[in-house]
Amino acid sequence: MNKSRLLGALMLSVACGQAMATTTLHWWHAMGGELGEKVEQIAADFNATQNEYRVVPSFRGTYAETMTGAIAAFRARQQPHIVQVFEVGTGTMMAAESAIYPIYQLMNEQGYRFEQQAFLPAVVGYYTDPQGNMLSFPFNSSTPIMYYNRDAFVRAGLDPDQPPRTWEEMAVVSRQLRDTGASRCGFTTSWPSWLMLENFSAWHNLPLGTRANGFGGFDTELVFNNPTVARHWDNLKTWQDQGLFRWGGPGPGADAAPMFYSGECAMFFGSSASRAGVLANAQFDVGFGFQPYYSDVEGAPQNSIIGGATLWVLRGHRQADYAGVAAFFNYLSQPEVQAAWHQDTGYLPITQAAYSLSQEQGYYAANPGSDTSIRQMTLNPPTENSMGLRFGQFVQIRDIISEEMEAVMTGRKTGQQAADTAVQRGNRLLREFEATHR
Repeated sequence: MNKSRLLGALMLSVACGQAMATTTLHWWHAMGGELGEKVEQIAADFNATQNEYRVVPSFRGTYAETMTGAIAAFRARQQPHIVQVFEVGTGTMMAAESAIYPIYQLMNEQGYRFEQQAFLPAVVGYYTDPQGNMLSFPFNSSTPIMYYNRDAFVRAGLDPDQPPRTWEEMAVVSRQLRDTGASRCGFTTSWPSWLMLENFSAWHNLPLGTRANGFGGFDTELVFNNPTVARHWDNLKTWQDQGLFRWGGPGPGADAAPMFYSGECAMFFGSSASRAGVLANAQFDVGFGFQPYYSDVEGAPQNSIIGGATLWVLRGHRQADYAGVAAFFNYLSQPEVQAAWHQDTGYLPITQAAYSLSQEQGYYAANPGSDTSIRQMTLNPPTENSMGLRFGQFVQIRDIISEEMEAVMTGRKTGQQAADTAVQRGNRLLREFEATHR
């Protein structure tokens, strides 16, 4: 063999040895489209910083499909190292104690300094155990805000810098928008359970359930069938009949955003992470505002709660693999990485350092309204009613809530009847969950 061939063979042998030495870490996620591309880029950027580990992202469908798939994979001993789970799956993941590797324990055992106080309080509170230990790594957190059509406000003779603050003002503004022909309806909403019950309750400092909204134990019970919720659902029906509100559909409320983009409805309640999509699709000047509140409810406004997802670590892999997982999470914790993710997607900056860096970089000054979600979520320190929720089987319970709300919108039930039934149906699922994990 000549020297050139020998050198080539040696280089190939070294390359193969390096490839074999690289530890592959599998990350299952639920982010398609442009968000999925950004997830791929984050993994590629981490992989480029070192040659010991290679994070491989894999899109696994919706949030529910991703979580269900990971649970099934764990039972078959084919689980990924990391799985992205949406916030309402937290209770289910916590109940699977033997399957999860708590993030605080992982980072400490792998020698990383993991400071929970560096994360925004409303984020930390949602994903900690009763002792205050963080169980999963916050990745994409969002909170609902109000988007509005500033051009329509001008046409209606309204101040485009003053979106309605209360539900009483919402009715007045919506009527003026309709009566002047500035828009055919005042407002619509996506994700009715998340917006018009879960966050509505937190914003008014009202409990969704006992035991601190489920944070205190599996023996929690739903109690959101209070007069304020019933009144609000009835008001939505009344406003719909008057042409002030348009029901965007159950579940995700898929019809809501198109009604806003087309100019049919001048206001839209959606995730703060929808910011990029809203700006890309709206052919008008977009404004940003807080969620409204009822002025006669004591304690309102309080603070909004988050949606989105965190990254959970699953057990069952080699101990050496978890050193790589910890290194990846340490990379994700860097302010530069977090700030870029926040600015590129509209998700919240989950650490104070990322928020401060975004301020220093002039992001908020250059993008008016981009800090609306942060100011709303941190308006007041979270209470037991506003730090989030932790109910088993809440994916199914959220579907029940959505169904019952639609029964109000179609005139089949009053707000009180729907809320009562949703609580009864939901509590049956909670008792099943408690019995299974007792």
